[in-house]
Amino acid sequence: MDTSLSTTQAPPPAGKKRRLPFALSPQNLNIVGLVLGIIVLSVVLSFTAPNFGTVRNAFSILQAAADVGIIAWAGTLVIVAGEIDISVGPAVAFWSVMLAEMAGPWHLGLPVALIATLVGGGLVGAFAGWLRARFGVPSFVVTLGLWLALRGQAEFMTNALPVPLSDNGFMDFVGGTLPGGFPVSAVVMFVLFALYLFISRRTSFGRSVFAVGGNAKAAMLSGIKVARIRVLVFVGTGLLSAVVGIITAGRLTGGNATAASGLEFDVIAAVVVGGTSLAGGRGSMLGTLLGVFFIAIIGNGLILLGINPFFQNVVSGVVIVGAVLINLVLSRRGSAEPV
Repeated sequence: MDTSLSTTQAPPPAGKKRRLPFALSPQNLNIVGLVLGIIVLSVVLSFTAPNFGTVRNAFSILQAAADVGIIAWAGTLVIVAGEIDISVGPAVAFWSVMLAEMAGPWHLGLPVALIATLVGGGLVGAFAGWLRARFGVPSFVVTLGLWLALRGQAEFMTNALPVPLSDNGFMDFVGGTLPGGFPVSAVVMFVLFALYLFISRRTSFGRSVFAVGGNAKAAMLSGIKVARIRVLVFVGTGLLSAVVGIITAGRLTGGNATAASGLEFDVIAAVVVGGTSLAGGRGSMLGTLLGVFFIAIIGNGLILLGINPFFQNVVSGVVIVGAVLINLVLSRRGSAEPV
């Protein structure tokens, strides 16, 4: 009798399908589509948009992507949790102004101003999350109120005029580039991406965010502290808005109450285009990364083509609506697990 081990695998049980190594889940389909879209878009713009394929323009795309991407990592967790934060644009402007005021006219010094800016950003985010978790106020309403309050306060403090920062090597570095022209903000973006990728995939907090977004009541019954999760995801957007505020102040050599106008819509567009469901429970940091670059390339291409700046808002609107429609179709096959 032949007792050697057979290398032939038994057929799968009846009624069960063999899983592919790379299952074409809704999230994977979205990622593949984005990769192809970015390649096609880049090829087309290389032939139609002047100087699109230059190294200098690539760094410009990275810089534009960083402003959106840094906040989009935290914004992904907010939307996965079934919430939304539309206050990030005014928050960036407000904290750029506060940093310039504290380091300049208020004479607190730059180190204290930097720490206070980061702590303040986190606290404002925590306040928004607390209102949502404690009183059940819809996050759209809470962050809409913050949108108005932060932009209005920044404009009131400065009369909508720039607040200059004195020459400082650190701020010049933060808002500038590395030798060769690579933006420092892009380095910050990729470092934070790696951190949020780890959080979303490898930590109990990340898994809890997906659980809360998928079914908050079930998550609560399973022992997850839903209120704490909701507060913490907004702490993330508040803190990273302050980080972008610091970078913006460094780039502009001062605070500006009108900076980052419309940034919140670019963040939401990048997250949704990346495959995160607005209903919560499904999303991917990799998808958001691709969404960020997709949005940045479109914006850069429209500028190089000389398209009217106001028409860029039309394009962003079409992209957001199209992405939501695709998400609605894909969500019927989706799950509440991170990818």
